[in-house]
Amino acid sequence: PAYGLALSWWTLRGTARAIAAGVGWVSVRHEYRPLITAAREAKRWDLVRDLITERRALARVRIKTTAWLTVSGGSAGAAGFLTLGPVFGWWVTTGAGLGALWLGRPRTAPVLPPGPVLPVALELSADMLTDALRAAGLVKTDATPQLVTPPLRDGNGWAVTLDLPRGGGKTAADVIAKRDTVAAELGVDEIQVIMTRVRAAAGGHAGRLAVWVADDDPYLGAPNLSPLANVEQFSVWEPIPFGQDARGRRILLGLMWQSMFFGGLPRRGKTFAQRLPSAAGVLDAYVRHYVADGKGGADWRPMRAVAHRLVIGAEDEAVARFLAMLDELITEMGRRFAVLGTLPISVCPEGKLTPEISRRYDLPVIFITIDELQEYLSAMPGPLKEETVEKLARLARRAPAAGFILNAASQRPDADSVPAKLREIITYRYCTQVVDRISSDMVLGKGKAAQGADASILSEDHKGVGVLVTGPGSFEIVRCDYMDLPTFATVCTHGRALRVAAGTLSGDAATDAVAAAEAAGIQIPTVLADVLYAMHGVERMHTSTLLARLTNMDEDTYGEFTPERLAEELERTGVQRSGRQVKVEGVNLAGYRRADLEAAIPAGATLPPQPPSEPVTEGDG
Repeated sequence: PAYGLALSWWTLRGTARAIAAGVGWVSVRHEYRPLITAAREAKRWDLVRDLITERRALARVRIKTTAWLTVSGGSAGAAGFLTLGPVFGWWVTTGAGLGALWLGRPRTAPVLPPGPVLPVALELSADMLTDALRAAGLVKTDATPQLVTPPLRDGNGWAVTLDLPRGGGKTAADVIAKRDTVAAELGVDEIQVIMTRVRAAAGGHAGRLAVWVADDDPYLGAPNLSPLANVEQFSVWEPIPFGQDARGRRILLGLMWQSMFFGGLPRRGKTFAQRLPSAAGVLDAYVRHYVADGKGGADWRPMRAVAHRLVIGAEDEAVARFLAMLDELITEMGRRFAVLGTLPISVCPEGKLTPEISRRYDLPVIFITIDELQEYLSAMPGPLKEETVEKLARLARRAPAAGFILNAASQRPDADSVPAKLREIITYRYCTQVVDRISSDMVLGKGKAAQGADASILSEDHKGVGVLVTGPGSFEIVRCDYMDLPTFATVCTHGRALRVAAGTLSGDAATDAVAAAEAAGIQIPTVLADVLYAMHGVERMHTSTLLARLTNMDEDTYGEFTPERLAEELERTGVQRSGRQVKVEGVNLAGYRRADLEAAIPAGATLPPQPPSEPVTEGDG
């Protein structure tokens, strides 16, 4: 039955591949896309128009050819069926089925497996563990670890606590650093072996080690939806739900007095993880958000609903706004310390912000989210870059006491893109899969891989999984909770409503026309909303720059847009341009004015947000 199901599946997959290939051949889209993209990047709009016209003409020819072949094939089939009868239909069906089966066969695996692969059930014993430690050079041949607790079943694995023998000169940290060797000797993948020191607070010492060996990879499977997706509101003064460890235990992160850095390869869940702390802050109406997205994509677009400051992209004007945002934060940090310094010890005993001080003196917690930090730093000349790194370091080092939380991320945090001067003072580090130990240390800290905190052991299957370092000697491999972009958008919409009700909506979010319209239940055409997002913070933009930003946001939608196509789409939404030329930095070219775009949004949607009024009851005057 298994082979029958497999053959049926391959046939269906082959049919789908044949149809997809046929549609692709007829539409000519894949053949012309690289040419059109290259012409667009070169800003040769005449060539873009010519290529699109040529592609459409060729597509019409292929449609006619396909129609002719279909009619001819149908006629030939009918003639064959009338001549040979059902036998002809059987042969045609068999041939088509075999062809579909061939097209749908596995391309990266053998068609027939060599035989069933039986799971290996590890029965962990004290002798096995001792032999593994000896083979790794962690225990002498004539010595034996002392078991504090014997190997016992614990969830989907085996747990044991042991003391290393004295006289061997080895510590629990030495064992953790050789986790891969111990795992190999046990016959399991290193991702299945979880080792932690037992600290003095738990009755341990430098030679006591807790080991848990999973039956299989504990980080695979469907991700867990973030609890933040279903809460009415949240307080960032409480630990936030971040994910689960290998045993399925909840991992909570305390955000106050901390700073965070996220790194790793693209498309491994780095931004998803970075959004979780931000989502918690969105659900707290007394948190003020400063957001900068160096990539300029769609990942942080929902934050327009709540962000006090929002910087999109890393072009020259965006870099200038980013620097202005940092200056504003530095000034606010100084003001807050001045306020805290005037408070009596009875009110502010530790010189830090408290929930009571935050509300009483209008000092909301400030959440600073910076994604693709390297894009900003790489766009700056040397002296300006050093000055910016120093400002960020001050925010990470001093500002937490004033209620600032820095949440930064970078794909390649090397010494040039994100200097160690900044990375090394950040308290929380999270790293998804990277290519080697050096890259892992660049995110998690120098020497962390040698201590066992190594993100290079993660595979391509470990999306949403990363190594979390929360202190000099504390780390955990965590499968982050899942919150996709639509869910995050819903959270941000709700966060805006919370701020309107509390009277804390401020800055850019308070004047964002699209966010206001969506909050009022008015549907804004997608192209208009995207253009306004791409132009966030600027009054004018050249069409070429706008098209480049739109393509960066959504290449599938805007990759083949020309200036004429963009103008037509915006005109359909009601945009009336007061002029087709705009001057940006002294250069006068075709472009758009933000005021013209916002004028296409219904006037009632752009009114300043107001908190809900109290209902009038009988007896009110």
